[in-house]
Amino acid sequence: MNVFLHTLGCRLNEAEIEGWARQFRARGHRVVAAPRSAHIIVLNTCAVTREAARKSRKLTSQLHRQNPEARLVLTGCFAELEPASARSLAGVDAIVQNSDKDELVSRVEREIESAAMPALASEPDSAHVYRESRTRAFVKAQDGCKNRCTFCVVTIARGSERSRPISELVDEVRGLAEAGYREVVLTGVHLGGYGRDLGADLPALVRALCADTDIPRLRLSSLEPWDLPSDFGALFSHPRLMPHLHLPLQSGSDGVLKRMARRCSTESYRALLSTLRADIPDLAVTTDVIAGFPGETDDEWADTLSFVKEMRFAHIHIFGYSRREGTTAARMPGQLPSEVVRARARELRAVASAQKEAHLRRLLGQTRQVLWETPGDPAEDGAARWIGYTDHYARVEARAPTDWSLENQITPATLRGLAGDPPDRIYADISTGFTEDQLN
Repeated sequence: MNVFLHTLGCRLNEAEIEGWARQFRARGHRVVAAPRSAHIIVLNTCAVTREAARKSRKLTSQLHRQNPEARLVLTGCFAELEPASARSLAGVDAIVQNSDKDELVSRVEREIESAAMPALASEPDSAHVYRESRTRAFVKAQDGCKNRCTFCVVTIARGSERSRPISELVDEVRGLAEAGYREVVLTGVHLGGYGRDLGADLPALVRALCADTDIPRLRLSSLEPWDLPSDFGALFSHPRLMPHLHLPLQSGSDGVLKRMARRCSTESYRALLSTLRADIPDLAVTTDVIAGFPGETDDEWADTLSFVKEMRFAHIHIFGYSRREGTTAARMPGQLPSEVVRARARELRAVASAQKEAHLRRLLGQTRQVLWETPGDPAEDGAARWIGYTDHYARVEARAPTDWSLENQITPATLRGLAGDPPDRIYADISTGFTEDQLN
């Protein structure tokens, strides 16, 4: 059968849907690039904010209109938290709860495929993968979270912590490397809590993947700052572990952090970044910040802006506070007017933009390894243009002769100048230290 897979939301959702794509293909099904050619449509939904839930509902309706004959399966946090609303949407044939996601492919085959059409007699290699490029794969290492941040609805939707065995993850990454992937990103709801249910931990997993696989690049997704041991930076002595960490801050005010039930303070966060930057050369640190949390005073917001400026982040994901029913924060007094939340988010975006430009400017003149992913729009003179990412996840674009194919190649590139307004990427020169033979 033809299966169309789509997702909203976090990296974990993306990791799950990529895993399902590989499973469907291994079972002889075809993963297609457009919903109109599908017999089965699977949508992995999101509900981290009210806007994400709204987008999940809207996309469900759009997919049904594009192919009303296809069987439509919903899963993910919106389907988990609002099952009645999800089931009421036109065209929805089945809902798979988050706790059953590991069995989604089997359930689709068992409960839905026979009602859609007979299985196609096709070879797995004739199908499309979910991400047509085999550059970067997201691998789900664990699910669930035991933290109880007062703003977070995801811990309600995802349940208790569950980790996959190290041996299973090593086998999966080996398979991805053999399939041609050049980079793997480990993901999880609470990745830093990996292995506590197995008597292991994240450093043990990282060491095993570095020792027992040959994937060229290994990257970690979001990690809570309180989960990192004092010697965590030593892991990055392995050259295949990329020098980039995403450490959610959420607020730069200790009072707000307490109301959020975050298990860190500005002092501990500052000390952690100081240690990591001393241990990991050229480390890029990105973060999340929530603007307009309930009860946030003008002084507390000023503290957040000041602390963010001090930390010199490479990139900031900014969220205007969104009230989510079922969370402790939704019941807190001092819910701020939406115009205040929006104004604070705008103010933080200006700070974030300046910090990103400063981070990119510090990289100029360096020669870094870049994983090239996709061709960009051709240059005005007809030269090819390629888009890729450095080891610390800075976006790079470079010109190349039209007969060069850089896709899925890792090459040295000299970072020359900033691009974008405001700057969000770097122009690079790929001719330095690089020969045409390496491209063939």
